[in-house]
Amino acid sequence: MSTVLITGAGSGFGKAAALALAARGHDVIATTETAEQAEALRAEAPQLQVEQLDITTDDVEKVDAWDIDVLIDNAGAGQFGPLADVPIDIVRRLFEVNVFGTLAITQRVLARMIPRRSGRIIIVSSIAGLVAAPATGPYSMTKHALEGMGKAMRAELAPLGIDVCLLNPGPYDTGFNDRMAASMWEWFGEDSLQAPTKEVFELVQAFVTTDQLDPAEVADKMVELVEAATTEENNVIPPGILG
Repeated sequence: MSTVLITGAGSGFGKAAALALAARGHDVIATTETAEQAEALRAEAPQLQVEQLDITTDDVEKVDAWDIDVLIDNAGAGQFGPLADVPIDIVRRLFEVNVFGTLAITQRVLARMIPRRSGRIIIVSSIAGLVAAPATGPYSMTKHALEGMGKAMRAELAPLGIDVCLLNPGPYDTGFNDRMAASMWEWFGEDSLQAPTKEVFELVQAFVTTDQLDPAEVADKMVELVEAATTEENNVIPPGILG
């Protein structure tokens, strides 16, 4: 069994995967962004080692004390809206979480993996890291950046015995897509540059929030990737969603 560190485990894919991995006998360190999330998860799942860890802060230094076999980079944030109008500070924050925070904690984990020449990094990207659509630009930009990070790391680290792969989920019903789709209406209005094409964004919003899939499928895929002897570079789920 492996020691698995999973970020963003307070809800959604991360929480489901942490519970599933622990049930299979793995030692799971489940991190949450806030202390409140950590307290709630500890109460619900005492079988987990729960730690409050915001990947955009010096919290990542906590990783130095842990000997990790598998890192699941799951923590992330979302934002919808047209790129002509989205406030640049929102995009900066999105990159801080999804890209820079992910890289920061991954580097800390690799500092112990590389000397022992073993380990696995699973980066949770998205189908939005492979394609882009109207209103998905802010989120898609960060996930495309993760694709570059994951692919480069896979090539760089393979000679050192470390496996890196990307997980690309489609629309799963965790509440994340609903919150992300609604986020643009906090700042988008009649005076926005792309107000004349508002209907297009409403259609995309409806598409990503309708007929969403069971997130247990993604948790099961995470378990599969943790336990697999080898991995594919990209792991799109559900298979075939991109045609």
